[in-house]
Amino acid sequence: MAPRGGSMRGGYLTEEEKANMPKVTLPLLKRIFSYLAPYWKQMAVVLICIIVSSAFGLLPSVLTGKIIDEGLIGQNMRMLVILIITSLGVTLGANLIRVAESYLNTWIAQHITYDMRNKMYKHLQQMSQGFFTSNNQGDIITRMTSDISGVERVITSTFTSILSNVITLVVAMIIMFQESWILALVGMLVIPLFTIPTRWAGKTRWTLTQESQECNDEINGILNETLSVSGQLLVKLFGRENYEYEKYQNANQRMIRLNIKESMAGRWFMVIINTFSSVGPMLLYLVGGILMMKYNSDLTVGDITVLVTLLGRMYGPVNSLLNMQVEWIRSMALFTRIFEYYDMPVEIKNAEDAIIPKSTQGNVEFKHVEFAYNEERKILKDINFELKSGNSIAIVGPSGSGKSTIVNLIPRLYDVLGGEVTFDGVDVRKLDLEYLRNQIGIVSQETYLFNGTIRENLLYAKPDATEEEMIEACKKANIYEFVQKQEKGLDAMVGNRGLKLSGGEKQRLSIARVLLKDPVLFIFDEATASLDSISESKIQEAINPIIESRTSILIAHRLSTILAADEILVIKDGVIAERGVHEELVKAGGTYTELYETQFGKALEKQ
Repeated sequence: MAPRGGSMRGGYLTEEEKANMPKVTLPLLKRIFSYLAPYWKQMAVVLICIIVSSAFGLLPSVLTGKIIDEGLIGQNMRMLVILIITSLGVTLGANLIRVAESYLNTWIAQHITYDMRNKMYKHLQQMSQGFFTSNNQGDIITRMTSDISGVERVITSTFTSILSNVITLVVAMIIMFQESWILALVGMLVIPLFTIPTRWAGKTRWTLTQESQECNDEINGILNETLSVSGQLLVKLFGRENYEYEKYQNANQRMIRLNIKESMAGRWFMVIINTFSSVGPMLLYLVGGILMMKYNSDLTVGDITVLVTLLGRMYGPVNSLLNMQVEWIRSMALFTRIFEYYDMPVEIKNAEDAIIPKSTQGNVEFKHVEFAYNEERKILKDINFELKSGNSIAIVGPSGSGKSTIVNLIPRLYDVLGGEVTFDGVDVRKLDLEYLRNQIGIVSQETYLFNGTIRENLLYAKPDATEEEMIEACKKANIYEFVQKQEKGLDAMVGNRGLKLSGGEKQRLSIARVLLKDPVLFIFDEATASLDSISESKIQEAINPIIESRTSILIAHRLSTILAADEILVIKDGVIAERGVHEELVKAGGTYTELYETQFGKALEKQ
């Protein structure tokens, strides 16, 4: 039976893996096997299949001895045919059982990874916005994809490989000792000698592979930097073509040398392995011959052939089990990484007795609110204000003063550290999350559109919206004229992240999406920032009617938007430094006056 797992390239731990070696504990093992528990019946069948196939896989070796002794040497044609047919039947049976085992194994692994992916995705969906801003997106995706996919390899390869190899070795040893305990002991002594060159050659190739990978990473880095649009422009402007070519040539040359070394190490490995593989059989033939010729042993040629064949079948499992420690450590590290994310607490979640009010007005109040992303620096300090239903508030202030943080606390993208935010008189932490967020529509500076059609992006806000409702929302958002010009209208593709649209078009489509949601409270967070004057004007035309008719909060740099608000809050260093209407604040000569003379004044000149 061919060995499973334990590849030579993967037989050694990297320095990073050694440094982050997980601590294997009983609770960790129990937790891992808890995912196997729902499929214990299938696992039991797999175990039976492994035992039977491992035993059946060794039977042809035993039958070979009988074929030689009873069929060939005994010149019994009938027995020879029966033994050959039996051997072929056993081999076929073993292979069919392995197919069934492989199917069941894959079925179990796929269902376990299915369960784990669903659990991980659901858990990540519940994490606060702070989790996604503080963790690397690539790492999050890796946990969701390759880490959980690695679980399948652990189940189909590592676990079954251990069982299969152990069973093969035990059965082979039992048969060998039954045939001849002396030759069995000789075989046991030879096996460790076989592993020495395997480990040596494997370590050499592993080192070369690591160096080759590092060199490959260097080459990819050069290509990514110098063949990109920006990189090529820089190379040309500074006349560094020859320098970059020489750097690439040197790295490429190192890669060639390493590839040749790795290839030759593999050739030498096969020479050494083939040489050592013949040592064991030769010793068995020698000792067996001595026993038969010198000591009149009852050993037969068939017995010695069986022992030699079984010894050869033991090399693979022994080598695989020697490398299994590395695979085991990697498997434990894999589960540890996954469990690390599972164990991250859900910071924003529904209260056990979450409230769903029967009616909604949209009144918002901040009472002594304090907030910080980390303990080192407070973002908001003692924020107090009230927004009545139907009114609007403009929030202005220098960059980084905490404006966006204030509006993010209302739909509980983050939770306050002190004080409370209320919605219609109820602390938002006591309201049902789905209800709360359904009442709030946010149009942010960084508009996100899914890779799909205009229709699909609009329906994300209201899946059952009619054609008429979508058209009406587009008209109010000042985007319908653009939609009409598209060959496919609402079914036109927007591209990945809306790349087929301009910044202004994306923003207006985002406003249409929020309008279709029909929230009680509208929040515009720098909705016209970083846009040209024409796009800004069209968006402003869409926003103004909303401000006049709906409860709204505006974070803006455009003076006309600010003037339309019922009250202006000036945030500086995490506190409300000033509040009032435009005329009062301009005369006060404080932060607002400074903003007006620099930012707002310039915006006014453009109008």
